[in-house]
Amino acid sequence: MRYELDTKGHLCPYPLMQAKKKIVELQIGDELAIQFTCAEATENLPRWAAENDYPVIHFAQIGDATWEIVIKKA
Repeated sequence: MRYELDTKGHLCPYPLMQAKKKIVELQIGDELAIQFTCAEATENLPRWAAENDYPVIHFAQIGDATWEIVIKKA
């Protein structure tokens, strides 16, 4: 199943903190799509995913200052 987490407009480290809280609720194999506008999270979210062995399924800039990353709970 895929879950959405919209953190657009929030400063760092809010996107990472919310991702950490949300992913514990997910089942193995579920995907978490996080939309964010904090440039710092373009480094923090992929690093956190790698450190926790969560594959990054998708990572792209989707607007002038908006990104989306999809992380799979493994």
